[in-house]
Formats: sequence, C-alpha cells, structure tokens
Amino acid sequence: MLPYSVVEGLKGLKRARFSSIASTSAMAVALVLIGLFVIVTIQANSVSNWLRQRVGELELFLADVEDPVARALHARAGVVAGVSEAQYISKTEAEEIFRREFGEDAEIFFDEQFLPASIKVQVKPRYANADSLAVLAAEFATWNRVDDVIFNQPLLVKVQQNLKLISLLGLTLGALVVFASIFLVGNTIRLTIYARRLLIRTMKLVGATDRFVRQPFLVEGMAQGIIAGVIAAVVLSGIYGLLRDYIPQMSAISRGTGFLLVLLQVAFGVFIGWAGSLFAVRRFIKSVSLH
Repeated sequence: MLPYSVVEGLKGLKRARFSSIASTSAMAVALVLIGLFVIVTIQANSVSNWLRQRVGELELFLADVEDPVARALHARAGVVAGVSEAQYISKTEAEEIFRREFGEDAEIFFDEQFLPASIKVQVKPRYANADSLAVLAAEFATWNRVDDVIFNQPLLVKVQQNLKLISLLGLTLGALVVFASIFLVGNTIRLTIYARRLLIRTMKLVGATDRFVRQPFLVEGMAQGIIAGVIAAVVLSGIYGLLRDYIPQMSAISRGTGFLLVLLQVAFGVFIGWAGSLFAVRRFIKSVSLH
C-alpha cells in the first residue's frame, strides 16, 4: 500500500498542477511568515540580553587604595560566578570621564581629587535580574577596600517588566501567525481535495477503504510541504541577507543555527501539509455520497 500511496501522491502533483501550485504557494507564504517571526524573535532576544546586561551593571567604589591592590580586586571581581566582564577605572580615568561628561563646569570640583577608583561589573544575561544583582552586590560589599556597591535596581525592574510584556505580545503574535498560516493552508488544501471529489467518489464506489483513499492525498500534501519549505528557506535567506546589508547591527545567525532553522522549516512544512490534507480529506470522504 505504501508504494502505491507514494506513487499516486506524487502523480497527484502533476495531475492537478494549478491546485498543487496554489496549495504549495500558500504553504510557502505561511512558512515565510513563521520564519520571519523566528528571525525577529532571535534578534529581539539578542537585543534583550544586551539591554539587560547594560542595565544590570554593578559599580564597586573602592576605598583609598594603592593601584596594585585595586587591580588585584579587579582581577578577583572578574572571576566571580555570574560576572561576564569587569572594568577597572582608576582615579585619573574617573576624572577624565567626569570632565568629558560635565564639560567646563567640571573645573570647579577639582581643587582636590575627590573621585575614587572603581570597578564596573557586567553580569551574564541570566544573572541580569534584580534578585541576582542584589546577591552579588551583597557579596562585593563584604570585600575589604570596597567602600560602596551601587546598581540601578528600579531601572532594572522596569526594564524586566517591559521585556516580559514585549515577550508576551511576541508570543501572542507568533501564535496568531501560526494559526493563520495553518488556516490558510488548510483552506487551500480543502479546495484542492474538493476539486477531486469525483475521484474520491469513484474510489469509494469500487470498494476502497477510507484509509486507502486518504493515503495518496497525505503523501501529496507532505511533498508539497517539502517543496514549500525549500522555497521558504531560499526566500528567507534572501530577506535576511538584505536586512543584514541595511542593518549591520543585526546579530549574525551562525551556520549551524541557520541549517537547523532550514530543517525545522522543511519539517514544519511537511507537518502542515500532512495535517491540512488529513483534515480536508477526512471531511470530504465523510461527505461524499455514493448515490
């Protein structure tokens, strides 16, 4: 039965070329929409991690210590669990930053050096939340020669709340895109099956079981899904290349990730082709009258 189903399913692509092209095109459009959403999600996640790291920053102000001791503290801070990067700012560098940010008005503060040396600590993305930063701040505060530890907790909480809201909206939009795509494909395949209702009726008249009638249509839908997945992958590669040319700041997708996305796209194309065909042919098998 399987060889017959495969052969008849592939022949169905040639028999009804217009309907096959219509359903394949619908699947390709659906997969492109889903693929675009995945690319946007990847980029949004990258921006989210970058933003959380920038906002989730600790600054350790040091007591009046010699430069070698301060650099030793800097090296120690860089190996603490959860820390991705530590930057040492000497008293001289702190003065230069102050002058650069405040301009000529900064001169009135420099009768004597008052800015301490400090260490700026950036944490890894999964540590960039208010609770983890509070734990790290408490740990750094216990160190000798660390005078004060600060981080912008209210801003970090606000950013986290906004990112959660954006994530929820993104998931909602993604679900709508997926359901709309499946609905579009299902309706198109239903029209394809309807165009061959006489063939279904004839097969049932000669005693074919519902499963026997259904198999070639499922194979045809899966074949259309493979073709649609390949087309969508090519289109998305072109769109991504154009976006990278116009927006160089976009994070690059690695070759391995890109290959995985192509495989998932083809696999999802096979799934929606199979599911749409199954749904459509079941309805018409039941509704076809033998009289």
